[in-house]
Amino acid sequence: MKMSLRSRAAVLSVALFLAFIAVWELSIRSGGGGEVANMSPEYAALMGPTAKGASAMPGPLTVGKEIWSHISNPFYDAGPNDKGIGIQLGYSIARVFVGFFLALLTAVPLGFLIGMSPLFYKALDPFIQIMKPVSPLAWMPLALYTIKDSTISSVFVIYICSVWPMLINTAFGVAGVRKEWLNVAKTLEVGNLRTALRVVLPAAAPTIMTGMRISISIAWLVIVAAEMLVGGTGIGYFVWNEWNNLSITNIIAAIFFIGMVGMILDQGLAQLTKLVTYEE
Repeated sequence: MKMSLRSRAAVLSVALFLAFIAVWELSIRSGGGGEVANMSPEYAALMGPTAKGASAMPGPLTVGKEIWSHISNPFYDAGPNDKGIGIQLGYSIARVFVGFFLALLTAVPLGFLIGMSPLFYKALDPFIQIMKPVSPLAWMPLALYTIKDSTISSVFVIYICSVWPMLINTAFGVAGVRKEWLNVAKTLEVGNLRTALRVVLPAAAPTIMTGMRISISIAWLVIVAAEMLVGGTGIGYFVWNEWNNLSITNIIAAIFFIGMVGMILDQGLAQLTKLVTYEE
């Protein structure tokens, strides 16, 4: 019986994963192991250059055990610098969702206005082209200086990085609605608001959702770097704190969780995109 494309892709993915694990394990063994992967800072300081020269990369079995330990007890709280991975991810996801939702409330209506009005497009395009290339992290010092709150500053940075992809895609999707559909609405004397909701929005929805997928991916990227800067809580702070503890195993485990959450967020919006996409 011939396997479907999805089945063959799944088999290939498993094979590639096993090959990656094998190469990883062999490279660790040939390099002398990962003895200093979880070395304490005090011991590393005593070893000096020897610690720096040794292989700090743990093997896949060590990382797997660490990931499982995080999964088995994700919500423990043993103090400011010792919280479970579930708590750290929860703070990061909450910040991303708040900033993303605020960007959604701004970008979609403004994108509609730009897409439906050549005048507003011409007027706002210079501002968009100037602000869009600026790294979101460049806003962090200004946000911390004016807002004086690390959590709100992180949300602001997420807002800044999320707003542009949604704004541009919404404007592009609205401007690309077929003129015949708009002419039919005019012929039937449909009002502007009803035309926007019943004609323009359904036609532009797939493009808007694509902008949302891009935005959520960028937001999840940026929150890690932002939390490294501001500290406190969150998966970015967790990675930075584990680096200060020289725990390479925990850093790799955090990278795994960051990737998994990013994939879930992207796939969730991908499924929503399918719901609003139709065949002509």
